[in-house]
Amino acid sequence: MHLLLLWDIDGTLIASGGAGMHALQAALQAEYGVAGSLADIDFAGRTDGWIMREVFRKFGLAPTPENFARFFARYTAGLPAALANPQARVLPGVREILRAAANHGGVAQGLLTGNMRHGARVKLAHHGLWEHFAFGAFGDDSEIRNELGPHAVRRATEHHGVNFASERVWIIGDTPHDIACGRAIGARTLAVATGSSTVAQLQVHQPTAVLPDLADTASVMALLTG
Repeated sequence: MHLLLLWDIDGTLIASGGAGMHALQAALQAEYGVAGSLADIDFAGRTDGWIMREVFRKFGLAPTPENFARFFARYTAGLPAALANPQARVLPGVREILRAAANHGGVAQGLLTGNMRHGARVKLAHHGLWEHFAFGAFGDDSEIRNELGPHAVRRATEHHGVNFASERVWIIGDTPHDIACGRAIGARTLAVATGSSTVAQLQVHQPTAVLPDLADTASVMALLTG
């Protein structure tokens, strides 16, 4: 193992068809009797903790650890039903690139996501992707996305017994926040325009590379392993 790929989830591996927002709104109604739109909160590239804090701020709820725990438990309980919508899907080329990386022999791969670990597992297991990832960094580790990278690299080292040099680490995501997160640890960054940002919008943030999607497995693997 000499190369480490760290994957974002939403907008990079999968599209959930708004499942996360629907589950959050349902949890808000069920736990606190609050009905309101979350459309003005920028979810893209954020951690679950950051999102919950913004939801609580918007609706004047007390941001206590107990309230966060209740809200998150209700949210994850509602995720499976919310994911059962026709727009929830694995994004182009994802299954193929994950298999290619797993079969490479010199590539380790984990997650670097703002989702809490349990939420990440629910989302990826729904699509049969969870089995690809033995480790990762999650929203449980920090509400600040730029603090997640060291957790992911440390867990990769613990799992594989390999010290991954920063220049041999790729952060793969669909938002400017993913690019910034990679830059914070000196990693290379692959931005994919399969979320809410276009290729041009991502290029402004100067990632190592930008692709419209991951559909061309051979080209993506050549980029990552070259």
